[in-house]
Amino acid sequence: MKEKLIEKKYLVTFILITSLFALWGFANDITNPMVAAFQTVMELSAFEASFVQFAFYGGYATMAIPAALFIRKKSYKSGILVGLGLYAIGAFLFIPAAAMQNFVFFCLSLYILTFGLAFLETTANPFILSLGSKSTSTRRLNLAQAFNPMGSLSGMAVASLFVLPALWSDRRNAAGETFFHTLSETEKAGIRLHDLAVIRNPYVILGIVVVVMFVIIALKKMPVTAAADKQGLAGDTLKRLWNNTVYREGVVAQMFYVAAQIMVWTFIIQYADNLGISKATAQNYNIFAMSMFLCSRFISTFLMRYVNSRALLAVFGTGAMLCTLGAISFVGMTGLYCLVGISAFMSLMFPTIYGIALENVDAQDTSLGAAFLVMAIVGGAVMPPLQGLIIDKGVIAGHPAVNVSFVLPLICFLIVTIYGLRSYKKQRVME
Repeated sequence: MKEKLIEKKYLVTFILITSLFALWGFANDITNPMVAAFQTVMELSAFEASFVQFAFYGGYATMAIPAALFIRKKSYKSGILVGLGLYAIGAFLFIPAAAMQNFVFFCLSLYILTFGLAFLETTANPFILSLGSKSTSTRRLNLAQAFNPMGSLSGMAVASLFVLPALWSDRRNAAGETFFHTLSETEKAGIRLHDLAVIRNPYVILGIVVVVMFVIIALKKMPVTAAADKQGLAGDTLKRLWNNTVYREGVVAQMFYVAAQIMVWTFIIQYADNLGISKATAQNYNIFAMSMFLCSRFISTFLMRYVNSRALLAVFGTGAMLCTLGAISFVGMTGLYCLVGISAFMSLMFPTIYGIALENVDAQDTSLGAAFLVMAIVGGAVMPPLQGLIIDKGVIAGHPAVNVSFVLPLICFLIVTIYGLRSYKKQRVME
């Protein structure tokens, strides 16, 4: 008899926790296009604007381990409530940031907001894994993670329909060129005041939604699963995790995967801009990419019933590499289509790497093990500024620098593919 994917006694809890995946997906993907928005309205270089991502994903790196240590002493529910609280505070800080027209303050707001996301991811992912049989844990996490891109699509839609088209700084002339930089300082100041208010508003509304979720979860009694029991010394856990090769390599693979994902979704606007496409129109390509990502996530979750998840990871990694090569090589719409196509192959990577890495980790080590996998999201903070530096070159060896910059995601996908192959071979040896 096959194990149930979700037992009836866990169903309501599963639904509530899964909704959090959509909630942080929204924050992730309304923030990605803000890199291009801040670049124009604050008159920044691509490198300087990419510090939006450095602040956003740096918050994960800072708070993942403290979040895990907190959960070890308290509970999954406590971790979720702290995460939602910090999430709301960071969102509401956009109000004074916009009033002060200070880019650093915006980055600080995002940094605090992602303290909350680090708590949520460190808690929600292992909690979902623990809600049922270990044999179905990776499939269960893939199902929950499938709702993450739904939130992401919502964030992208808000950016595309309400934020980017409303930016006065991105208005263009008949030749498709922006003229904000040609205006006087007085004219720029008025436009900047308007545009920063446009950027602020969705975060404030998001903060209100997060407060509502805080109240709902605070009132709901959560089950205590085996992985949430009181755990042993952190030092012993760290030693066991380090000696687990599949886990250790999984943390590295996760870091490079997240770096690739953020680069692909952040700089698609700059890639399209190089082709004379406005930010609002370029964001539509990001929405299409996320739609492919979402459909592919459900397809890959279904395929895992019949295909080994490690082998599937290697196959999808190879597909992502081929699409990235196309984005680098082709100048024009073909390259943009290849860039969009990468998302179909990224779909299973995060939850599959996460599930493989934790599959043979003891229950007592799960919360800290999950924390390092969440901390690996720091790849999204480190790599985008490097890509921004390349893009700022303009042209490299006669080729658009924005195309060349996707060599960085290519390297990342190679590392993910190698992890899929290595973990598959290790599993075959152990059988």
